[in-house]
Amino acid sequence: MAATPQNPTAAPRRKVSRHRGEGQWAVGHFTPLNGNEQFKKDDDGLNVRTRIETIYSKRGFDSIDPNDLRGRMRWWGLYTQRKPGIDGGKTAILEPEELDDKYFMLRVRIDGGRLTTEQLRVIGEVSQEFARGTADITDRQNIQLHWIRIEDVPEIWERLEAVGLSTTEACGDTPRVILGSPVAGIAEDEIIDGTPAIDEIHRRILGNKDFSNLPRKFKTAVSGSPLLDVAHEINDVAFVGVNHPEHGPGFDLWVGGGLSTNPKIGQRLGAWVPLDEVADVHVGVLSIFRDYGYRRLRTRARLKFLVADWGIEKFRQVLEDEYLERKLVDGPAPDQPVARWRDHVGVHRQKDGRFYVGFAPRVGRVDGTTLTKIAEVAAAHGSGRLRTTVEQKMIVLDVEEGQVESLVEGLEALDLTVKPSPFRRGTMACTGIEYCKLAIVETKARGASLIDELERRIPEFDEPITINLNGCPNACARIQVADIGLKGQLVLNSQGEQVEGFQVHLGGALGLEAGFGRKVRGLKVTSDELPDYVERVLKRFQAEREAGERFATWAARASEEALS
Repeated sequence: MAATPQNPTAAPRRKVSRHRGEGQWAVGHFTPLNGNEQFKKDDDGLNVRTRIETIYSKRGFDSIDPNDLRGRMRWWGLYTQRKPGIDGGKTAILEPEELDDKYFMLRVRIDGGRLTTEQLRVIGEVSQEFARGTADITDRQNIQLHWIRIEDVPEIWERLEAVGLSTTEACGDTPRVILGSPVAGIAEDEIIDGTPAIDEIHRRILGNKDFSNLPRKFKTAVSGSPLLDVAHEINDVAFVGVNHPEHGPGFDLWVGGGLSTNPKIGQRLGAWVPLDEVADVHVGVLSIFRDYGYRRLRTRARLKFLVADWGIEKFRQVLEDEYLERKLVDGPAPDQPVARWRDHVGVHRQKDGRFYVGFAPRVGRVDGTTLTKIAEVAAAHGSGRLRTTVEQKMIVLDVEEGQVESLVEGLEALDLTVKPSPFRRGTMACTGIEYCKLAIVETKARGASLIDELERRIPEFDEPITINLNGCPNACARIQVADIGLKGQLVLNSQGEQVEGFQVHLGGALGLEAGFGRKVRGLKVTSDELPDYVERVLKRFQAEREAGERFATWAARASEEALS
């Protein structure tokens, strides 16, 4: 075990250095180098729960310590939301206390995207009673609620935890939700079921103070699906299902992915990991991040920067020699996925002969009443299980063949289509300026209206297309890896007025041909002009594409004029 601020006498792995460096614990840099590191050293974020339950929920918002309010409360899934009426031009110039509303976003952690109908019903009821009916399905399989009062948080926790749900470490400098294939254990084409590994990782890390003070957030993905359905390329660590020619089904290990303002695609370590060793390897990678991760600058405090500096050979060597104390088995890369969509929308046969049914809300936005009704419809058709996806979609599992048609009708009655247009299926949006303190522009309503406009204007368009809207540069909606990625910013309209708009990224992709979208110099569009622009570029794609050519391939070779 490496030395830590809590255990400084433990034997360090390397000679302690006296210079401040990057704030890496493993080389003796324990002195906090910024305010975030200081408040984490002063008190573990997990400890704030007691204060919420015994002090803040009783005395109200104004009693909350600032370091708890904008720091440690994230360890329990709570962020202050944006005060209404503050425009995007003020996002970067106001102080945190000027942006804070006296309400919270609460993120419900859903590891592997797995929900029971009872759990979904409870989330819906909590939304209706405590969150003004709000609910968003995120692209990390969670569900977020808004308008939460601090006075109501203990009761919300009690209701969620009574059905096996949690908000523990849903935010903060912690191991975040573990992404998993939404069809794990049921898909006919599955290479390996990663569910036991997700459960074991969850058991080892969640609420464990050995891992509750990381340099920044740490994102994990595990999937045995040949569709590569968990965006493994942009997670800190990912385990991707493969068949080893000698050892059989297992996982290919990836590290160092992430987006935000300095995006990087994860890299393969070339190692094959059997199912029963995934949790060990995960803890090893997580421990490297804790011990060697950069803590001096928040902008460089993600694992991707350490991987980029070390290289994969050194990273694998440190993992094997210092943390696993054994060599990993070399292994093959995943096969190229055959399907163009990876979201599991539609009706599909399970390996047990029953069916799963995937459906598409608009840009992940639902509400508490709808969530409750989804649970009721699923239960009425024999299902006790649902899943969320990394594309802001949802799936009902275990439906008997004779129940499928009626289930589909029940979902369609809730405006949750099983056969969505490419636009509804492929458009995602982050929270945006409605609630997010970092946002510059509105996204959810803009994305929903864009879907409607494109369905009306180009009804014949039938190619897979991803359109991702983000309210700021931080890429929560994965703009760099979308066919059309839209980064919110203030732009000038034709009258020279500053208005909401987007910088455009074109031709990004995930999969084994993962890459970042192309930015055309000066290509920005106002929010009002967005439907015109997207219609124009998609019609040019239709006119110029070669047979079978994907949008991303066309965008890489198209002229700037064609993309403008």
